[in-house]
Amino acid sequence: MNLRINGSVHAVDVAEDTPLLWVLRDVLGLTGTKFGCGIAQCGACTVMIDGVATRSCVLPVVAVADREVTTIESIDKSPIGRKVQEAWLSEEVVQCGYCQSGQVVAATSLLSRVANPTDEQIDEAMAGNICRCGTYVRIREAIHNAAEA
Repeated sequence: MNLRINGSVHAVDVAEDTPLLWVLRDVLGLTGTKFGCGIAQCGACTVMIDGVATRSCVLPVVAVADREVTTIESIDKSPIGRKVQEAWLSEEVVQCGYCQSGQVVAATSLLSRVANPTDEQIDEAMAGNICRCGTYVRIREAIHNAAEA
C-alpha cells in the first residue's frame, strides 16, 4: 500500500493490521516517534493524521492509506511546528526527552486548531501525553509562548 508521510509517498509491503508505529519505525526508519505503552495511553507514539494528534501504536496502517501522516521528523516544516519547537527550547521543557516528540506533535496539532488556547484547552488536548519527568508546567508555558509568537 502507499502511505503519505511527511509530504512524501512511501510504498510499503506490510500486513494491513500492522500498527502504524512499527511501519514508521521499522519499515521507514522514522524513529522519532517512540514506543511507550503499546495501548495508546502514554502519548509517546503521537503523530498527526490529517492534522489531528493520533496514537500510532494501536492504529492499523490500513487506516491511514489515503490520509496525510505527519511525524516529528517534519514538524518544523510548518510555521506552527517551528514555533512549538522554539518555545520548547526557550522554556527548557525537555529533561529525559523520551515523551517529547509526542508532546510536540500534540501541541502542534492543538495550535493548528486553536490559535490562543486557554489552560483548560491545553490540558484537554495534552491529556494522555505522559511526561514521567513532570514537565507539565513548562509544557503548558511553552504552548502559550508558541501561541503568542
